[in-house]
Amino acid sequence: MFRTLSCLSLLACLTVTGWSQGMKPPVTGVGIIYNRETSFNFKLTTNRGFAPGLEFGRLRTYYKTTYYHISLGELKHTKEQRQSADPSVSRSFRPYVFGKQNNLFMLRGGWGVKRYYSEKARQKGVAMGASYAFGPSLGLLKPYYLALRRVGNNPGESRVTHEKYSEENASIFLDNTRILGASPFTRGFSEISFLPGANASVALHMDWGAFDEFVKALEIGLMVDVFAKKAPILVSEENNQIFFNFFINLQLGKRR
Repeated sequence: MFRTLSCLSLLACLTVTGWSQGMKPPVTGVGIIYNRETSFNFKLTTNRGFAPGLEFGRLRTYYKTTYYHISLGELKHTKEQRQSADPSVSRSFRPYVFGKQNNLFMLRGGWGVKRYYSEKARQKGVAMGASYAFGPSLGLLKPYYLALRRVGNNPGESRVTHEKYSEENASIFLDNTRILGASPFTRGFSEISFLPGANASVALHMDWGAFDEFVKALEIGLMVDVFAKKAPILVSEENNQIFFNFFINLQLGKRR
């Protein structure tokens, strides 16, 4: 699925580049029916992420819309692999990601532009265009907790503890034989730290009736997230400061 999505997104980016260089929206005397639009975004990314959001647009001309957007999602490391411990000893525990140190949630905001290069919208067809956006991001780092089996003082005695990674417990935290599964998701929210950054995206934009009352659009494109320092998502793998993702974005909303 992700390989197909990546190919489609790369094709979309090349198409957008070609249009931006070789096509200009025709200048006509057509009036603007609507002034503003609001839409819900449902974005799927190639790192198995999902980022729902809101978009508030203003129709500047018949072929140009500027907008502000905000979204919330999780950014994952490319090396993350979910796995389960021995079912005979961990039936009550959730699957876990080995070597994970933090969940990285993303609050993205920004300003963008949509331009249409197609005349088909007049016949209620698909209007083709391009969009780009950029703005600030705020990363929310939540410690990732595991249920670990600790050996007791007496032979054969053990207990379960919920722990986040530290240098002191590294030998146990990174020992598959001691991991029972992931701790409850709510653990760690009181320990969230912040990681500032920025985001940008470019996409092929397809709108079914770009000037109708209801917004029904699909985007395929490339996005990038950049942080002030490397994001400590994993313990055992090299962490990154810059993340690239291809995405598909479904937009549903209304104009007024």
